[in-house]
Amino acid sequence: MRKVFISSMILLLMTFLVVPSWAELPEFTDLSKKAGPAVVNISTVKVVETSKKLKKFFSPFHRDDMPFDNFFKEFFGDIPQKRKAHSLGSGFILSEDGYIVTNNHVIKEAEKIKVVLQGGEKSYPAEVVGKDPETDLALLKIDAGKDLPVLKFGDSQDMEIGEWVVAIGNPFGLDHTVTAGIISARGRVIGAGPYDNFLQTDASINPGNSGGPLLNMDGKVIGINTAIVASGQGIGFAIPSNLAKDVIKQIKEYGQVKRGWLGVTIQDIDKNTAKALGLPEPKGALVASVRSGEPAAKAGIKVGDVILSVDGQDIDDAGDLTRTIGRISPGKTISMSIWRKGNRKEIQVTLGERSSQIAQAEVEKQQSESGLLGMQLRPVRDQEAEALGLSSTKGLLVVDVKEMSPAAEANMRRGDIVLEANGKSVNSVADIRKIIKDDSKGKGVVLLFIKRKSQTLFRTIPLDKNN
Repeated sequence: MRKVFISSMILLLMTFLVVPSWAELPEFTDLSKKAGPAVVNISTVKVVETSKKLKKFFSPFHRDDMPFDNFFKEFFGDIPQKRKAHSLGSGFILSEDGYIVTNNHVIKEAEKIKVVLQGGEKSYPAEVVGKDPETDLALLKIDAGKDLPVLKFGDSQDMEIGEWVVAIGNPFGLDHTVTAGIISARGRVIGAGPYDNFLQTDASINPGNSGGPLLNMDGKVIGINTAIVASGQGIGFAIPSNLAKDVIKQIKEYGQVKRGWLGVTIQDIDKNTAKALGLPEPKGALVASVRSGEPAAKAGIKVGDVILSVDGQDIDDAGDLTRTIGRISPGKTISMSIWRKGNRKEIQVTLGERSSQIAQAEVEKQQSESGLLGMQLRPVRDQEAEALGLSSTKGLLVVDVKEMSPAAEANMRRGDIVLEANGKSVNSVADIRKIIKDDSKGKGVVLLFIKRKSQTLFRTIPLDKNN
């Protein structure tokens, strides 16, 4: 009897130990009921070009000299040059009078946009108030003739890794699907744009969730679901609310986003670079070039300076500086702390407007060559020569190296200076392209003589028939 009593007590004690762990799991029912009505289904109609593969498949059937041409036309008809494509996405209502937040890629190039509220009884035509491709955000407006349920932005900066979140959207057209998970990471850079700073979550996000809200346990929007890893599971990305609400505010007020502009190219700082510059830690943004006549140049910023802070806010890396400057209004004068030749210095800069410079940046990008051996190259500028350790403005600067390219396989790196190709000096992209065309085809390789910091090196890159 005593053994039975002891066994019963042990079982009872184990029950008390187990139950609390189940009792602590979150409850999403009330949150889903309250937030769900403010989440909308967005459908679009776009006109797209007929795919090249489809044209190629049918093109033999539409030759005038074919004896069965009429037969194929009867069954297949004329090949349309353009067709209508339908797509689905999500969004959420931001104000009772019908302003709706979604992703730019959801409504990009759409001829018609319709919004369906929870219940799906009626759809409303939507007007695009404005959009911002660089953060992939857009603001729509519908007239529902009534006050609508809304969601409010929360503070994404307060979210900690491991906190519970809920995603609501329309994955694969399955309207108002609710999924739950946690914040897996913060500050993710996935190559989507210059302002990447995504929240990562394992809450299930699929095609159709784009533009929908990521909610904290108080039912406030702390992210806008935007991207997924197609080959992964439990890896989704959301635009932080603190970035989104500033962008949406500007779109609502101006129809576009106005961003500050410095006029520099920057890069991250690793431990070795920090050591070489005498920095106590590898933080800040290293200035690689300064555009003549732009705000940074006017303020006296030079190549080789390290930007450490902006208006008292520490700068961790190049991406941090881009986001910080982008949040500041054009025309504002800011205080920057920079590191120059072992000393800290304060400098005042009056920002320009980034949007007015984008076209110029695109022209420069087109003038460089990104398809040559997997490298993006451009001539070295006058103001860069000294900082790069060159006695004169000669050679080609490697601006970028594409992953898995011949240049990457040969260990070419961003920041390298190409001085010679097959023993001949190169000062323009045309120079190196001509050398490859004229005397490297027979060899199947090109030998580059490069300068990397204080070193000079040779790098041999194999060529294929496309180079």
